[in-house]
Amino acid sequence: MTAQPAVPATTHELLTRAPARLTPDPSRVIAKLFVPGEEVPEHESRTALVIARVLALGDAEVDAALSATLTSFAARHRDLRGTFADHFETVAHRIPRPTALSGPRRLLLGSYFTHEYAIEGAALCNPSMVAHPDQSGLGADQTRFVLSARAIGEGHLSCIEFRTGVAGPGGRIDLQPPGPYAGTGRVRPPQYDLPQFEATVSATGDDDEVAAFLHRHLPRRFDAAQLEQTLERLPSRLTARQATHRTIERIRWIAASSYDLAFPRDSAISERVLWPHAPTERHGMEDARFVRFTDEHATASYYATYTAFDGASVTPQLLHTADFRTFHVTQLTGPAAANKGMALFPRPVGGSYLALSRWDRESTSIAASPDMQTWSVGAAVHAPARPWELTQVGNCGSPIETEAGWLVLTHGVGPMRTYSIGAMLLDLDHPDRILASLPEPLITATAQERDGYVPNVVYSCGAMLHQDTLVIPYGTSDTAIAFATVPITDLLARMGGPRHGTADHVAA
Repeated sequence: MTAQPAVPATTHELLTRAPARLTPDPSRVIAKLFVPGEEVPEHESRTALVIARVLALGDAEVDAALSATLTSFAARHRDLRGTFADHFETVAHRIPRPTALSGPRRLLLGSYFTHEYAIEGAALCNPSMVAHPDQSGLGADQTRFVLSARAIGEGHLSCIEFRTGVAGPGGRIDLQPPGPYAGTGRVRPPQYDLPQFEATVSATGDDDEVAAFLHRHLPRRFDAAQLEQTLERLPSRLTARQATHRTIERIRWIAASSYDLAFPRDSAISERVLWPHAPTERHGMEDARFVRFTDEHATASYYATYTAFDGASVTPQLLHTADFRTFHVTQLTGPAAANKGMALFPRPVGGSYLALSRWDRESTSIAASPDMQTWSVGAAVHAPARPWELTQVGNCGSPIETEAGWLVLTHGVGPMRTYSIGAMLLDLDHPDRILASLPEPLITATAQERDGYVPNVVYSCGAMLHQDTLVIPYGTSDTAIAFATVPITDLLARMGGPRHGTADHVAA
């Protein structure tokens, strides 16, 4: 998709809406595991019955059915045969001698335990934008970007996917067409860090004796096999306690919630889908806020906080990648990591990692961490005050560093659950001090943007600074993604002079 020069805005005099737009594409499908009977509670599987019917087919029927399936679906997926083989192995324990089956019958069995899922079938929204790790081949007035988005499909199940494009010259936005396939990558067992693992366990208030045993017998870095071996060595007097079994179950849940994910080297970024793999994510991964992060050694990589939903509760989790091909996923802990909408600062401040947190569900605070895993609550900086934000406020992505201060795009919820995007400026050295704020919303839904999956919502998970222009991707009514630009100098001027608030003077 190639955009034309931007057109004037109608909402705010500083804003220019670009014609570039992303809408849900129902042809964007992944091939995922399907267990017949899972439409009802998951324990009511019909796997054995389906396997028996496929095993009863003659060889000619197997060959014909497999050929027809591959003819119809192979062009829609990368290595569909490999997917069928993987899914066969998932159910092979149901078969007395699985290795005795012919290759075609194994693949056909795998196909009966596979289905297509349209990742954007319901909606595409809540984007964040960061500079692409590869900026080669561009003009001096261009920036290549990676755009993440929340894709919503059948059953309101969310995943995270990507697009790429180029910003500039000026306010021009060019989106690259996505690759021909969508894939979920391969999960790899991670290496766990003992202090971080212990912090997650202690946050749940689980059995101290089990935690102490793990502390004594696990090395600083360990894997899942070492964890299981250590749990098996628990003294019998401990394992006889009911609390111990609950703790062990919780520890395994925590371990399963951290994982590494890798995609094929020859896949495009736009083909890579972050699909729920952990038990904390089983009902979705929502609202990733990506940021290009520079550490104390001047090494740049990418982090994202996102919301994991297990069907009953939400858990803030952390993604880390250097190249958007391999990802490391971990849980966040601490009182500030207690709700949706955390957003990391793009570098350490004052020797600490900082984040914006909405731990109390309605206002914005500064959270701090010594290790980017465990987060304590700091100063409140923004509470509902204006008519367009009286229900709740939050951030629209990570703070953006400018010479004047940390620019934070905010969101506010007003009457009729109407979302608007605003802005505030925080002190560079003391981010709990608000220097200025925009007195009115920067973006509200136009007549063309207000109708959709969730009406009257404009929402962003992160903008990008391109030279002197702020590029803002935003979801429109949780249905599509639009783009707007604003001159950064004009925006800062419109926000007015410094306001020297402190932790005791929350923005009004």
